[in-house]
Amino acid sequence: MISSLSVPRLLAAFAWIFLAASVRAETIMGIPFADAEGVLLELDLHLPPFVKKPPVVVYVHGGGWRAGSRADVPVTGLLDYGFAIASVDYRLSTRAPFPAQIHDIKAAIRFLRAKADELGIDAQRVVICGSSAGGHLAALSGVTNGHEELEGRIGDHLDQSSRVDAVVSFFGASNLRSILDQSTEAGREARIPVLQLFLGDLPDNVPALAKLASPVAHLDAEDPPVFLLHGDADPQMPYAQSEEFQTACRGAGVPVRLVTMPGGLHGGSEFYDDERIRMVVDSLREHLGLESP
Repeated sequence: MISSLSVPRLLAAFAWIFLAASVRAETIMGIPFADAEGVLLELDLHLPPFVKKPPVVVYVHGGGWRAGSRADVPVTGLLDYGFAIASVDYRLSTRAPFPAQIHDIKAAIRFLRAKADELGIDAQRVVICGSSAGGHLAALSGVTNGHEELEGRIGDHLDQSSRVDAVVSFFGASNLRSILDQSTEAGREARIPVLQLFLGDLPDNVPALAKLASPVAHLDAEDPPVFLLHGDADPQMPYAQSEEFQTACRGAGVPVRLVTMPGGLHGGSEFYDDERIRMVVDSLREHLGLESP
């Protein structure tokens, strides 16, 4: 027999179990957003609990432009602060060279904006974010709104804008014309074949294409604010790339913040811990006009 005193406790326990289960983020896997020349492109949408129409962060995975998967989403800490995350596919350089990757990412942004009401996200607050090669692609997508050569014709929502409201790049490239000069000898050996696959040749041999692929070459005062995070001991992506991007942003009148990880290498959990995620969130709240909870 259950005593009258224990009943409220049991009800409270059941309520707590229900609440704990309900606060988990919801993930909708494998949402198709475009057919890119016979390649089906999909995204995974991670939604924060208890947030109606959250702002959305479009996440672009790394992998040297030639590898990686949308399943790799190290920024899930953003869900705790009320941001949705759309982790997107793009054609890898093993299948299609640049600028296919940018065409695909912009198609994803247009899709999210067109389907915002159905997906329950805020189409007026869209952030693009990426790590390593994904950071480069995120930055390039973010600073080339309306660029005819980079918008592409992928997807069914060409009437929508691919504009974003902020850019976040974790240790990404910014200038493919200077990256090899800034690299160590070991870095050059690793990066040369990757660049050749991505651009079809070395940057010096295709200078116009390398310029087109460089975020620093597209900056103007109309571009969204930029948040950069980079380790100053990065052996794979020169820290100088983020320094160069910061200088170029300031010269163009684009709001920019560079957070340096002293002794930081190329990625790792420390880049996505709560302290760093809070830095990103504080910057996004400021620029997106969001109130702190």
